[in-house]
Amino acid sequence: MPRLRVQLTGWDRRALVLTDTPHPNCPDCQGGGGHAHDYGDESGEYVGTEWEPCTCWDETRRWTLLRLPRTPRRRAADRDPWGTEPPF
Repeated sequence: MPRLRVQLTGWDRRALVLTDTPHPNCPDCQGGGGHAHDYGDESGEYVGTEWEPCTCWDETRRWTLLRLPRTPRRRAADRDPWGTEPPF
């Protein structure tokens, strides 16, 4: 049974998405969704971290509920630098 939540995404287009969440009582990941493994090069220096997702969670399971409209951006030419508003 999936544990669902609503999430706001900010990819190329903003949307409300219904996503799966990790099982909070999972004995493998303790609700974290996976395990992070640090690794290094042959000299022992830190190079990065690999993420291994847990089997209690499918991070690719998501459904778009509502695409949000784009808000028009104001150009610098549209703004009045000497407005009538006081500076305080």
